Amino acid sequence: MVIMGGSGCGKSTLLKMLIGGSRPDGGTVHLFGQDPYSVSEEELNSIRKRFGILFQSGALFNSMTVAENVALPLREHTDLDPNIIDIQVMLKLNQVGLREHAQKMPGQLSGGMKKRAGLARALALDPELLFYDEPSAGLDPVTSAQIDQLIVGLSRELGVTSVVVTHEMDSAFTIADRMAMIDKGKVLKIETRDWFDRLRKTSEQEADALSDDERLMRQFLRGDPEGPFAARREAKTLEEDLLGITGASVHIPSIEATRSGIMKRGAV
Repeated sequence: MVIMGGSGCGKSTLLKMLIGGSRPDGGTVHLFGQDPYSVSEEELNSIRKRFGILFQSGALFNSMTVAENVALPLREHTDLDPNIIDIQVMLKLNQVGLREHAQKMPGQLSGGMKKRAGLARALALDPELLFYDEPSAGLDPVTSAQIDQLIVGLSRELGVTSVVVTHEMDSAFTIADRMAMIDKGKVLKIETRDWFDRLRKTSEQEADALSDDERLMRQFLRGDPEGPFAARREAKTLEEDLLGITGASVHIPSIEATRSGIMKRGAV
């Protein structure tokens, strides 16, 4: 499942709610048949052991080697023998193509390698569900494509379900079976990849018959410079913004700047 939308639309906020990290203002979240916001901390931790997360930056501990980062969930949440943990770590690193880099520190890794190491750690407890937050962000096109193929490959080989938050359309259409489009905190559509692909390929003539939401989604999917997104940004004029400032409260600092005080004394 790919969750997509423009910057600031609520993708990462939704992801935080799905993993039990940010309580929603309304509605409910059900993860493995349970509401993570209505269970005890112990029960929530049990739920969290069933999924893994690849954070946007990789979120590795800089003071630990790659192997130690991957081993951490196993040491914290299992009673496995240290030798078994070492074997598991090497297996996970091999799955993401980093076995030979096990003893390196995060600072010695490239951006793509950090993402792979973070993914190996997310796989440490053999999760049923994997969450990805912008897995292709900040990567060059080749590395991005490799990460996409890795996500698809792991889903097929391990039978794990993947929920991927992204605004990179090349990645989205490579990864997705289903897609969800979010705009201003609302889900506009949940459909198959093929449905969104047909919308993306809709001609200019056919686009006239689309609904407002469909035209907005079409522009986003195609990356067109003109369309509902652009019209929305231009709807409020500079004059309206400037007039809106009139009467606004002005922040007065509670402490006078030191340099200002020195200059005043010097002037006297």
